[in-house]
Amino acid sequence: MSTPWGELKLSRFPEDPRDRLRAWDASDTYLLEHLAEQAVDLSGSVVVLGDRWGALVTALAAHRPVQITDSHLGQEATRANLARNGVEPGTVGLLTTQDTPPERIDVLLVRVPKSLALLEDQLLRLAPAVHEGTVVVGTGMVKEIHTSTLTLFERILGPTRTSLARRKARLIFCAPDPARERPANPWPYVYTLPDGIGAVSGRRVVNHAGVFCADRLDIGTRFFLQHLPDTRGARRVVDLGCGNGVVGTALALDNPQAEVLFTDESFQAIASAQATYQVNDVPGHAEFRVGDGLSGVADGSVDLVLNNPPFHSHLATTDTTAWRMFTGARRALRPGGELWVVGNRHLGYHVKLRRLFGNCRLVAGDPKFVVLRAVKR
Repeated sequence: MSTPWGELKLSRFPEDPRDRLRAWDASDTYLLEHLAEQAVDLSGSVVVLGDRWGALVTALAAHRPVQITDSHLGQEATRANLARNGVEPGTVGLLTTQDTPPERIDVLLVRVPKSLALLEDQLLRLAPAVHEGTVVVGTGMVKEIHTSTLTLFERILGPTRTSLARRKARLIFCAPDPARERPANPWPYVYTLPDGIGAVSGRRVVNHAGVFCADRLDIGTRFFLQHLPDTRGARRVVDLGCGNGVVGTALALDNPQAEVLFTDESFQAIASAQATYQVNDVPGHAEFRVGDGLSGVADGSVDLVLNNPPFHSHLATTDTTAWRMFTGARRALRPGGELWVVGNRHLGYHVKLRRLFGNCRLVAGDPKFVVLRAVKR
């Protein structure tokens, strides 16, 4: 990536030579060009929110910025990219969306996230550290920035306007008004699950901002909950890509003797899963882990994996994440262990599972979703 501060070598995480998706886009370069063209003073406290793969903080490393991200993979990519470009460890602060934010922010750079709720939550968390002289600049591709995005900046921080588009990217300029009365933060959001979905019927769910379908039970998970396997005899089960943890909580309620591992690459998701588990006073033992799928889980140590894989990486439609989840599950499962997957019918996961496991059975299906079962032989 070419920047006003030189050329950078960047990669996504985990690195895959077959992956043609870049670790930056035109919105990253537009923001960096603006900072240089306007000679923005970066000598104070610089905070970068939502830097997807570390491109922004790597370019600005000489100014010792702080990155705030919801993505474990994004944070690991940042570490790798900083090292790849010769930045000393500790130069850039790495925080998650669940960490306490800095007390003072002089420059706030925002890579607009896909989730408007996550943007709302983070702006409200950061607003107390913003002062009248804070430079606030957001960035995103034109199709990512909507009227609702601008309204959110204006409602929480102050008067907001946008730039002209450049290479299909746009900037957001916000003039903070510390006297503005800010709304209360509505996150996390708690609601009660409907009946007819097994062990979690009528139970409460806690959703932090940015978690998929944070204000209601999504129809794919509802279908999955209606067709979960009998877990009697399973000692260790995994809710892989757990989101708010509803599926894993259902397993734990159904089989208190099992150890349930909740894992997701989103810090917001793991916080949600842990809160959902705790608010329902679930018996038994659970572990909550932010990570890349089942990395770090010993080979052949798991009896059952349940998975509702994502098929988007930001704006790109891809099966890369699903394939990594499936291969990780096969490695972690003991012989005879099972992977259960729910997904949109058109995604054709049965083909991948047959290729990987040598078998795949349709457990249930409707016009939109299928539940599939693969057994490790």
